[in-house]
Amino acid sequence: MKILLVGSDQVWSLERIFLKYLREAGVDTELFAAQNLFYEYNGRSVINKIKLKLGLSHIYESINSQFLATVERFSPDTVWIFKGMEISPASLKYLRSKNIKLANYNPDNPFIFTGKGSGNKYVTDSIGLYDLHFTYNLEVKKRLEEEFSMNTALLPFGFELDEKIYQLYSKEPEIIRGCFVGNPDPQRAAVIKELAMAGLGIDLYGNDWEKFVSHPGLQIFPPVYGNDFWEMLRVYRVQLNLMRIHNEDSHNMRSFEIPGIGGIMLAPSTTEHKIFFKDGAEAFLFTDVQDCLQKAKNILVFSKEQAERIRQQAREKSLSAGYSYRDRTKSALQHLQQLHA
Repeated sequence: MKILLVGSDQVWSLERIFLKYLREAGVDTELFAAQNLFYEYNGRSVINKIKLKLGLSHIYESINSQFLATVERFSPDTVWIFKGMEISPASLKYLRSKNIKLANYNPDNPFIFTGKGSGNKYVTDSIGLYDLHFTYNLEVKKRLEEEFSMNTALLPFGFELDEKIYQLYSKEPEIIRGCFVGNPDPQRAAVIKELAMAGLGIDLYGNDWEKFVSHPGLQIFPPVYGNDFWEMLRVYRVQLNLMRIHNEDSHNMRSFEIPGIGGIMLAPSTTEHKIFFKDGAEAFLFTDVQDCLQKAKNILVFSKEQAERIRQQAREKSLSAGYSYRDRTKSALQHLQQLHA
């Protein structure tokens, strides 16, 4: 089996993680970084930005030409596209004519575009061209099946964490405060404001929080990456997880990253969170802001032993239930192999 992944080659990208574990599984795999080509062009000059906005740019044609050349050179039997904002329906139709199996994984909701990077016409117009849609979202899965009669597979997010990093930060002393690691939006800011006004101290790590919130009980810090990211998820007693509009009843990446490092997650009581974690034992799930506040206050007064027990149970569930990206890749590979059965 030969798989060509299409998406981003940035250090934070899911594509790189799946590439790593597909190769570990012995699959001949390459990555075509279509998104990198787009962002390199867009960031090169103001003129390029203007051309894009006016529809005068040929960057999409260039990307698709390079994409098809890569397909011809690598000769994959399967092309797995992440999101697909750069790949045209015409290119997908050409691959179908060559009997190449097509899979898609959209880490955003393909029916709700919340910003420039969450979707475009290529995403919308290509839905019916794939042999398989991976999705993290049960509601999206249902809609793809019922409205588009698509072949789907659930592929939740996961966590990618070296055991040495886990061991390092599992010994760090706790910070007995609330924490949120992520960027703001109006909905998230409204929750944070209400919690702060009710007396909950929260440290915020992300871009531009100062434009959304201001309160003596809030401390704002720059975004954290790499090992610092894992440290912040672990050391705070209460790790908040707040959904965006495109995953309100679903989950997000933090849903597995926080428990994966042994963090104490306080997250919305979504359909999927209730499937993945036992409330009150492996994570804490809230129904509204007042419930969130009360549960946060309860967690903050846990004994050290109580807190450590929750942390251990969160970590153990993440490992035993197969929430790591190594396990996610094994699951995805089985579905891709079935396309050729």
